[in-house]
Amino acid sequence: MSAAFEGGVDVAMKVPPHQYQPVLNFYRDVVGLKEIGNEGTRGFELGPIRLWIDESPGMSQAELWLELLTPDFGQAAEHLRQAGVTRCDAIEPLGENFRGGWIFNPAGIVHMVREPDTWEPPSE
Repeated sequence: MSAAFEGGVDVAMKVPPHQYQPVLNFYRDVVGLKEIGNEGTRGFELGPIRLWIDESPGMSQAELWLELLTPDFGQAAEHLRQAGVTRCDAIEPLGENFRGGWIFNPAGIVHMVREPDTWEPPSE
């Protein structure tokens, strides 16, 4: 039996500090999207997607990180391992009890792979 995956609703844009406030201003003031989150985590409703803007001091340019959901992370992780997919769990801590992990696609785009009830974004 192969692992099942589906797209999640969360997309993270990791931006360096010098771009963080201008990016927030763009989505809030120029484009006019509804802002969500709290002081520590800012985001915007982008249709059915939640676009989270993360200030990332170690980055020199912005990156988009995507989300994949799976009902069984253990099975999914084994499927991905057998397919030669690169794990990158050291990229950002997810917590001891988190049922998921980080991978790269062949183009180097980061994806969080997780079970649906593992993580909830901060409330407004």
